[in-house]
Formats: sequence, structure tokens, C-alpha cells
Amino acid sequence: MIARTTQKDFVHIYKIINDAASAYKGIIPADMWHEPYMSEDELKNQIDDGVKFWCYLDKVNIVGVMGIQDKSDVTLIRHAYVPTTERNKGIGGELLRHLSELTTKPILIGTWADASWAINFYKKHGFHLVTLEDKEKLLRKYWTISLRQIETSVVLASPNWRN
Repeated sequence: MIARTTQKDFVHIYKIINDAASAYKGIIPADMWHEPYMSEDELKNQIDDGVKFWCYLDKVNIVGVMGIQDKSDVTLIRHAYVPTTERNKGIGGELLRHLSELTTKPILIGTWADASWAINFYKKHGFHLVTLEDKEKLLRKYWTISLRQIETSVVLASPNWRN
């Protein structure tokens, strides 16, 4: 079952993000890795900035989270994570399908350039990589991230995105 998270789910979201983000350790540049991957303050700031989290529930337990954020003319998919013990069960795909149905706007997704599994996941679900030039413009326009993260990231777009 997919449901909108509530304030009481904050700790679960935080734990899932940091467990699942362990897949990035050794993949993303070492200068971009930190423990925890996302602090509680950063997660709170993301929520305060308009990221709305949805969760996938397996009976009563949250076994996946994904955020969606409205950014005027586009929608961003943010912080898509499934715990290491629950991967490859279709949870991420179900969350992505559900969140995609919540908007008619083009959807953009940013991820690490060396996270080939994440890029392949989004491609499998109909998203495509944007050009290097578009990536730079989009990351600067819609995300608040460091120049280093811009250098080491990619952006994928839904089929209805036009630059």
C-alpha cells in the first residue's frame, strides 16, 4: 500500500534514507560522502522546502520512501530510497508510478552520475538523461546543491519534458 507520510513517520523516513544511501558509499566522490548521509536537520529542511514524502507499506512497516516537490513548471522526484533488505521487490517502481500520477507536469530526477543502478532504474521507467548543458541549467534552477554536486550528478526527465 502507498500512503502519504505524516509527521510521526519522520524517524522511519530518516532511517530508510540513511540505510539505503549506504549503496552510494564508495560510488559517489569521497568528498561528497558523509555520515549520516542525510542529517535529521537536512531532512527537516527538505520537508520545510516542500518535499512531500510518500511511503510504501508492507502490512504495517514502511519499506520504501520517495519524495515529490512542486517547482512551478516541473515536478521533482526527490529522495527515493528502499532499505537494503527490501530491494528488487518492485517497491521503488510502485512508488515512482504513484508519484508520477500525481502530476501532469514534466518530472525531473537528479541522481549521482556514477550511480548506474539508479540511472538504469529511472530509464527502465521511461525517463531519459538530459544533455550536459541542460543538466547544468536544470540543477541550478530547481535544486539547491553545491557546485561539486552539480559536477557529479545527472538529471533524468520524463517523456513529456521539453527543454
